[in-house]
Amino acid sequence: MTATQDSLPDTSTIRNPATGAVAGSVRWTDPADIPRIAAGLRKAQKEWEARGAQGRARVLARYAVWLGDHRAEIESLLIKETGKSATDAAQEVPLLIMIAAYYIKTMEKALAPERRPAALPFLAIKRVEVHYRPRPLVGIIAPWNYPVANALMDAIAALAAGCAVLLKPSERTPLTAELLLRGWQDCGAPEVLALTQGAREVSEAVIDNSDFVQFTGSCATGAKVMERAARTLTPVSLELGGKDPMLVLDDADVDLAAHAAVWGAFFNAGQTCVSVERVYVLESVYDRFVDAVVRDVKNLKIGAGDGNDFGAMIDETQLAVTERHVADAKEKGARVLTGGERTAGAGTFYPPTVLVDVDHSMLCMTEETFGPTLPIMKVSTVGEAVRLANDSPYGLSAAVFSKNIQRAKDVAVELDCGAVNVNDVISNLMCTTAPMGGWKTSGMGARFGGAEGLRKYCRQEAVVAPRTNVGAGGNYYNNSQRALKRMNTMMTKLALRGPRRKAK
Repeated sequence: MTATQDSLPDTSTIRNPATGAVAGSVRWTDPADIPRIAAGLRKAQKEWEARGAQGRARVLARYAVWLGDHRAEIESLLIKETGKSATDAAQEVPLLIMIAAYYIKTMEKALAPERRPAALPFLAIKRVEVHYRPRPLVGIIAPWNYPVANALMDAIAALAAGCAVLLKPSERTPLTAELLLRGWQDCGAPEVLALTQGAREVSEAVIDNSDFVQFTGSCATGAKVMERAARTLTPVSLELGGKDPMLVLDDADVDLAAHAAVWGAFFNAGQTCVSVERVYVLESVYDRFVDAVVRDVKNLKIGAGDGNDFGAMIDETQLAVTERHVADAKEKGARVLTGGERTAGAGTFYPPTVLVDVDHSMLCMTEETFGPTLPIMKVSTVGEAVRLANDSPYGLSAAVFSKNIQRAKDVAVELDCGAVNVNDVISNLMCTTAPMGGWKTSGMGARFGGAEGLRKYCRQEAVVAPRTNVGAGGNYYNNSQRALKRMNTMMTKLALRGPRRKAK
């Protein structure tokens, strides 16, 4: 939601940021057409919900197979559209297939009516059930950094829940979404997945016409999405930015930690919401860790496509943020051990940049860079590392490295964030049984989370039915005042049994 719809022509040419070559073109959606598109999706959703979990699972299974069969085609277009390396592009489709496989296996049980016990003995005459009814239309506003994974990881769950989905990919990376929609159609799936293309006005129309909005992107834009959705009291789930810390304790496997830091910081050219954006290292292992990081970085191959580890940044705007953060760090006394200046020649390449002698006066330690920087700070104690890690408005994820797993877990629960990886980075993204959500300005709600990953797209409906008519209507107006008083006295005494025992 950074550009206006008026600034976009009816048809746009998308260029590869690594080469400047034309990757393809796309036709933008007229925002005025979105209510009509939404109405068609709502109509189709009724039949989709009526298929039940098993019927929907069969369609999703066909789609998962299609994704696997067309993986090479998807990744080729992804590289053209984003300038990714082949290493980075290869991660997205397998993640989607894994997510689909998980929900196909679990969705029937997760969405089945859930029986709840009576709260108190005198309510045992009632049978309580909670039904999970899909929200008719889920709007998904996806970002540019993972155009395939971030578009569909939420769409698959919403479709599994029985919703229709209106997807709006980033205007920077609209091409792969067209291919993903074609795959859905090729599988013979019903018309419960539709695509809109455009910028701010299209995003606003998607929000206005949806029953639930899943947004992934920056904190500033997330706030705008939430404000827009509040006008219609539309619930939202926001997965926003991060400044994810990594803590390397004095008993860590230094080589493992260094390998993880390099991959976690520079995967996808650092354009990952859960990337390693700052590292705090205990002083006893600091020098060894820095040396190992520099060694690993020097082995990386820079370039888009096959044979490379590290691709281009999405555009000049994003590259400028990295340049600003590095310049600020250097001005305030940081040393650059690798990289530090954009790569000469064509393309928006900025090399992996390792910074030391950093502190919290520098933007590279406090603002989200979303680029290929790895600032490393020496600390004296674990307590100092925890304090500095928590000294941030962000709270998405973190990592702790120690050979003592219990020690690492004890540190993990002191960190103010939605997920912590022990002796690994980013791996929580693959744990679909656990929630992925941010604290503080890093978002609200969560994606994944086992059954909750499906139920978030549902409305809960409580159905309370009698087991017997005995006791029904005890508090109706047609009863005597004496009977009502007797009943309320009995209810109070029974309800107080537990609290009285607990209060002793």
